[in-house]
Amino acid sequence: MSSTQATVRLWRVQRYPTWFVSDASKELAASLLDFAVPLIALMVTDSPAQAGVIGAVGVITALILTLVGGVLADRHRRTGLMLLGAVIGVALAGSFAVLDALSALNFGVLLVLNVIINARDGLFDTAGEAALKEVVPDEAMGRAQAANQGRGAAIQLAGGPLGGALLAVGGWLVAVAAGVTYLVSVVTAWLLRRQELNARITTDGTTPDAASRRTPMLTEAREGIAWLLSRVDLRGVLWVSMIVNLGFNSAVTTIIYSLQQSGHSPLVIGALGSVLGAVMLAGAFVAPLLVPHIRGGVIVICSLIVATAGTAILPAIHSVPGIMAIIGVSVFLVPALNSALMGYFMVAVPTELLGRANSASRVLSMGAMPLAPLIAGFGLAFAGRTGTLVACAALTAVGVILALSNRALRSLPSEKEWGEHAQKFVAR
Repeated sequence: MSSTQATVRLWRVQRYPTWFVSDASKELAASLLDFAVPLIALMVTDSPAQAGVIGAVGVITALILTLVGGVLADRHRRTGLMLLGAVIGVALAGSFAVLDALSALNFGVLLVLNVIINARDGLFDTAGEAALKEVVPDEAMGRAQAANQGRGAAIQLAGGPLGGALLAVGGWLVAVAAGVTYLVSVVTAWLLRRQELNARITTDGTTPDAASRRTPMLTEAREGIAWLLSRVDLRGVLWVSMIVNLGFNSAVTTIIYSLQQSGHSPLVIGALGSVLGAVMLAGAFVAPLLVPHIRGGVIVICSLIVATAGTAILPAIHSVPGIMAIIGVSVFLVPALNSALMGYFMVAVPTELLGRANSASRVLSMGAMPLAPLIAGFGLAFAGRTGTLVACAALTAVGVILALSNRALRSLPSEKEWGEHAQKFVAR
């Protein structure tokens, strides 16, 4: 496999650059809106609890509709869904800009708007992720996932300061920027779809729609969940991921809320995101050096231990530079963790099940995430910053204990053994 990997140049894979630009543009637009909505909610309501409700309802919406999005991604042409999702993103961003310019944003409007934004994410983002398997061969998938990690880090690095600077002028400007970025995704998704159609006409003349099944959507969604839970090599990490994601993201949300309530500007809060992005970008450069040579289980457990240690230190840190340093160290190994888990996942899952399995994995591993903004909002209101962060650290510690005791997670091999390892669990 190593020799094969050396002959495949990721950026020369046909259609990959177009896919990359389209998916990256969508991710940047979503990042800008995700940055702006909670801060605008805090500004409008002056209540961390109400802001937490807005955030939690949005996450719940995305999680529920992700299952529907997985079915859609397996039923229909994924590039067509990417195009439709980007068009809807342009419309949502435009609506956001108009409402903010008219000073019409209040708790109710923000709640509805955030629900619709997250509904778009749930219904259409899975299609873009699943389309990658149709674009990139398995032998280049590890590098593709590492590139995605670097892209995400770069977006976070630029998105925080950019979102903060735009929000300092007005929420409407953030929405305009998001709309323009979604428009780039529209154009590139259209190009990708045309490239796919030309390729399919040349090869066999068929389309996914012609062969798609018409069984009930709920039945198909259950198939994805059942398949995922039947794989002992994949299901073991889901519950660990759920607990650790909840603990760490609750801690980060608590920090963001507390900084806003302490009077720090959006630029300062955005700088926190840029630090995280810079560290994860550095981690993304390191990830391709680690994933091919170190067992995936070792990478995952080490990353979880580092994140837990950082979360445990946060309650004692109050200065903004100190917070940035601790959180930065905590996420350094996250790109390697994600490259290992996501790369193996993409290799192990059959193409026809990828949308549903991917959505099922996201829902199961992120199922507790709606609690994160609630823990942060109500925790700050009733337990204060220190008490809330201590509770977050306790959650991440429980996740590490479960990971250390999880044999399936510990046995995840290095990249060169993914294909062979995945075959051991077929039809089990």
